[in-house]
Amino acid sequence: MIVTRVVVRAVEVPMRRALGTSAQTIRGAPLLLLDIETDIGVVGRAYLFCYHQLGRRMMADVVRDSAELVVGATVDPHALGTTLARRWRLFGAGGGVGMVLAGIDVAMWDALAQEAGQPLARFLGGALVQLPCYNSNGLGLIGAPAAAREAVELLDEGYTEVKLRLGYATLAADLEVVRAVRTTIGEQTGLLVDYNQFLTRDEGLQRCIALDDERIRWIEEPIAHDDYVGTAMISARINTPVQIGENLAGPHAVDAALAARASDRLMFDLQRIGGVSGWLAAERIAAHHAIPLSSHLFPEVSAHLLAVSSTRDRLEMVDWAAPILNEPLQVRDGRVIASNQPGTGVHWNEDAVKRFLC
Repeated sequence: MIVTRVVVRAVEVPMRRALGTSAQTIRGAPLLLLDIETDIGVVGRAYLFCYHQLGRRMMADVVRDSAELVVGATVDPHALGTTLARRWRLFGAGGGVGMVLAGIDVAMWDALAQEAGQPLARFLGGALVQLPCYNSNGLGLIGAPAAAREAVELLDEGYTEVKLRLGYATLAADLEVVRAVRTTIGEQTGLLVDYNQFLTRDEGLQRCIALDDERIRWIEEPIAHDDYVGTAMISARINTPVQIGENLAGPHAVDAALAARASDRLMFDLQRIGGVSGWLAAERIAAHHAIPLSSHLFPEVSAHLLAVSSTRDRLEMVDWAAPILNEPLQVRDGRVIASNQPGTGVHWNEDAVKRFLC
């Protein structure tokens, strides 16, 4: 296959629940939609989550600039990845640039799997398997009473686990919310918590020790994501697993984090880890260390990649792109399975896309 055109469109998709974290409050999902058209009619698709409108504009420019090297090339994720990384080497192929390159990589793999007539997981040599997942569509910094109510709503959508954002002004406030949610959802329901890098080392240690008896499945990013020494110190002092990884930029970062014993578990973000190619390389490192691996955002593609990951753990479910997809993933009894359509299963609902275009 030869790439004939790269199309990029910006949309702002309203979220059913605003997500207030210790970093920012998100009420709408700023997405970039990528379509890589080929000479045989196959279209590879991917979307990028841009966090801010400014990020979306900058990343769209990177897509258009990169398209100069993509159009006319063979659909080959590894070769094109090398070419594009060389293009951006002096500027820096991390951050928003790296996210764009990851999106192009995902669209390329989508096209290849479509051409082969196989779902991506099967194309990669695996199978479509049921994956445990948790509802991440809410439970921001909304206070104890509202969090307790919302936790029930999230579980009623077909889940058995939920994730709660922490990072209130005081440890007492964190504990109040955790205990209110736990009391409401019961002892057997899975509860995960995420600090979004809010705490200093000393605060992180204090709060994580205090949370250690609260029956939490993991504590995510209590301190700066790249403070491997600090995270390793916290992990060594508590029994609750520490989770990092959504901000690890590629396999080299994964290698460094695990060498420092910075985490008990890992989660890969599709657009930060380097797309499908980056995930596959990083997954081998996680497997070597026997580290349980989960996903961050992008459930439609991550479901395929977790299915071929030997230490797979949980899929993070967010429905932020669901309104613009023809066939959003469906959750039943706390489990989800990747699309059985050729490729990743990502196909746009064009009527919805038109409504949300920016």
